Amino acid sequence: MILYLHFGDPQPEPTYHHIMDTLAEFTPVVQALPPDAALADVSGSVRYFHRDATALAALIRMRAAAVFGLDVTIGVGPNPLLAQLAAHRGAPGTIRAVPDDPGAVTAFLAGLPAAALPGVGPATVRTLASYGLATADLIAATPLLTLQRILGTAAGRRLHERAAGIDPTRVTPGAPPRTFSAEHRFARDELDPDRQRGALAHLTEHLGARLRGERQACRSLTLTVQYADRTGYASITRSRTLPEPTAHSPQLRRAAHALHGTLGLQRARVRCLTLRAGDLCDAGAVSRQLAFGADEDKARRIEAAADRARARFGPGAVRPASTAGLL
Repeated sequence: MILYLHFGDPQPEPTYHHIMDTLAEFTPVVQALPPDAALADVSGSVRYFHRDATALAALIRMRAAAVFGLDVTIGVGPNPLLAQLAAHRGAPGTIRAVPDDPGAVTAFLAGLPAAALPGVGPATVRTLASYGLATADLIAATPLLTLQRILGTAAGRRLHERAAGIDPTRVTPGAPPRTFSAEHRFARDELDPDRQRGALAHLTEHLGARLRGERQACRSLTLTVQYADRTGYASITRSRTLPEPTAHSPQLRRAAHALHGTLGLQRARVRCLTLRAGDLCDAGAVSRQLAFGADEDKARRIEAAADRARARFGPGAVRPASTAGLL
């Protein structure tokens, strides 16, 4: 059985590593999904601890609360997909299990909105809705060839499997993280939106350089803003799926600034900005939309030169002019 653990808020990197060490005390088969989740295969731990998977989940929740003060939400299922769906469908801070039984899986998926399935975005939801396919059970009952005609061969097959609760993937210890994140904490609460945007420019340069160094590209960007309110500090998070996977800093910067603009923070006193690049993939397998004109190619050549300078003289050797005097 598989556990999907969601820690609530994104965790600082040192804390996240300590959480992974704690999970390793229960099973060696742990896959990190930073900054706020993890997968654990406890199939081999059940006999050792003389507990079933749900009881092990309860023990892990208790340990996380005692050591880290976290109220962990845990989904239990026969594969990573069902465990993740169980966690997301349960109330925060609870354990929800899907038995390894075809009838129980079918009952669990009945009525599940199509948007809840991983990889199904707004455009796909609208396409499916136009054919009356709004829930997982309806999608699973649709002939595979019909779905493939609607969505394409690979996407149709993938969706058909997920709607039926089928997931052939395994928990992979030591797998590369699916997200990279960067954080900027202001010395004092920052009211100036230009300085906030300058900090975002710095974060996108940092993320872009890291993605390119790891030969990765990201499909999504998430911005979390911590700001002061009447009760202390609150946070707000916005995400955006990128038009194409990228590690190009100007594209990341435009997306980050667009996310910042949607928040309406004109009068907010911002303390911290966290930017996360998600849904990572191999940059070598990404096709890039060709652009007319020399500006795009010139920007990429400048970016490559900046990366070489950072590799030789350190990460702070080159940075956007907009961050001068800020960082």
